[in-house]
Amino acid sequence: MTDPLPPGPPASFHRRAAAIAERLPDLRQALARWLATLHLSLERREDVVLAGYEAMANSAEHAYPAGEAGAVDIRAEAQFGRLTVTVTDYGTWRPPAASDGLRGRGLRLIDTLADHSAQVHRDDGTTVTMTWLTG
Repeated sequence: MTDPLPPGPPASFHRRAAAIAERLPDLRQALARWLATLHLSLERREDVVLAGYEAMANSAEHAYPAGEAGAVDIRAEAQFGRLTVTVTDYGTWRPPAASDGLRGRGLRLIDTLADHSAQVHRDDGTTVTMTWLTG
């Protein structure tokens, strides 16, 4: 099911925090509060929050050397018919390690939850873009 967003200027959200696990729940809650102001179903909002949180967790766990806390940005923009969330870190991309079966599912989860997702790996960080069609 898709949820139409009202026409007009895009509604936007942006937060930056240290990419450490203890800071991520606050970012997740801020995103959830912002999404609650939009005309989206609870199921859609939960998909967006879970996918966004997974991308933030990947940044916190993988982008920076152990003990070093770099930044993570989360941005969201709601336009008529589309909701886009980007999570950007400024660390170093590391390809996923072999999984023990319990870990390593984050990018697949994001791909499943979002209507479209993409990753861009740069010398100065990684951006994960997730899009949901809403109309």
